[in-house]
Amino acid sequence: MRGNRDTKVSVIIPTYQEEKYIGNLLSRLAKMNPSSEIIVVDGGSTDETVKIARRFTDKVYQINQRGIGRARNYGAYKAKGDILIFLDADVTPPPDLIEKVLKTFIDEKTIGATCNTMPAQPMTSELLYFHFYNRLLRLCAKFKPHSRGEFMAVRRREFLHTNGFNENLPCQEDNDFVLRVSKLGRFVFISDLTVYETMRRIRKTGFLKVLKIWVIDYIFLILFKRTVSKTWEPVR
Repeated sequence: MRGNRDTKVSVIIPTYQEEKYIGNLLSRLAKMNPSSEIIVVDGGSTDETVKIARRFTDKVYQINQRGIGRARNYGAYKAKGDILIFLDADVTPPPDLIEKVLKTFIDEKTIGATCNTMPAQPMTSELLYFHFYNRLLRLCAKFKPHSRGEFMAVRRREFLHTNGFNENLPCQEDNDFVLRVSKLGRFVFISDLTVYETMRRIRKTGFLKVLKIWVIDYIFLILFKRTVSKTWEPVR
């Protein structure tokens, strides 16, 4: 890869009915690095998501089929960047997100990365869980990398080599991808980077119920290359 200054970044955001959050995320990204490519892939929103996104980028694509893995793949194949950053639409990234990603990928052996995720407006139980979870992610990066889709970064060449996300998985497609791509190089944890998420699924469904589903689906992914969940309905 060329020097850090010349490395191009593409940020890919899948959307579906995200009018409440997409403007906040895109406005933050637009201020970070003017040369970064911002790609929004929408899976059929009927609200103002697409209209809002087009205020910030001319690379807004609409696809007929829903599916977060499908949307991420579509955006990645359209991307021109050397580094692909995947973000969920409802996260809040820090101003130095792209700067820290570029710094991480100076090392040629690094092919992917994840970071801390924290609740945007946390309850005590959520804080305790995510502090534990982030420590676990950091530890796992040393032997069996794990990542959630709120934030993930990967070199484009390795992404293409693995054929991207498995579009047949209704969930855990992020972990499936990391397990495959990490065989090609180092997948690291960026300890000084944190993105904040809305917690909307946990707040609506219930913390323990969501955690149980996550754990069961992850175990089935590791053991059987599939998940128990047949669908992963959006929570808006």
